[in-house]
Amino acid sequence: MLPVNWDLYFTFLSAAIALTFMPGPDNIFVLTESLSRGSGRGLSLSAGLASGVLVHTLLAASGLALLLLEFPQISVALRLAGTLYLLYLAYCAWKEEPQAIHLERSIVKGLIPGFWSSWAKGFLMNILNPKVTLFFLALLPQFVDSEAAWPAFKQMSFMGLSFMLQAFLIFSLMAILAGQFKHYLAKEAFGQIMKWLQIVVLVLIALGLWFL
Repeated sequence: MLPVNWDLYFTFLSAAIALTFMPGPDNIFVLTESLSRGSGRGLSLSAGLASGVLVHTLLAASGLALLLLEFPQISVALRLAGTLYLLYLAYCAWKEEPQAIHLERSIVKGLIPGFWSSWAKGFLMNILNPKVTLFFLALLPQFVDSEAAWPAFKQMSFMGLSFMLQAFLIFSLMAILAGQFKHYLAKEAFGQIMKWLQIVVLVLIALGLWFL
């Protein structure tokens, strides 16, 4: 007996890749940060965003996410926390001095946040979005095969890890490609443009998370 239904699994993986490429808060933020601060920043954020998938997977696979459906106030609280956090990020972006993209400045110590700081930002952005948990709760069970050798929890965990891996690879590719543009956009005005672009993007994501 096969551990999973491979036909169902590859259907899930195809859907996951399509969803990751679809424009959304995560990949837009990775692209914006990679353009303004380099591909290293984007890679760190990608790792954090992908790591957050583990939390949503465990919640969905263990059934704890069912509480979000039974008690809507929990979903509201998480959504409020996510919205406030994104607005806080927008405030931090507003307080920062605009930075033009110059190769000689990109290596200055402290100019770009460290790996763990960026990872944590991406991780929190992901886990504080209750829609991702609800999405996993709705998606993963659809690809579980009751006749497979692995139990439902193990199948869902395997799919969640697969989602995390493909998301990290795709986000990292976006970060690397976006980072290359800094060589062509090294102008004094570019830092100011990217600063306000980050603010607008974060505010729009926060509003979308709360109102949509």
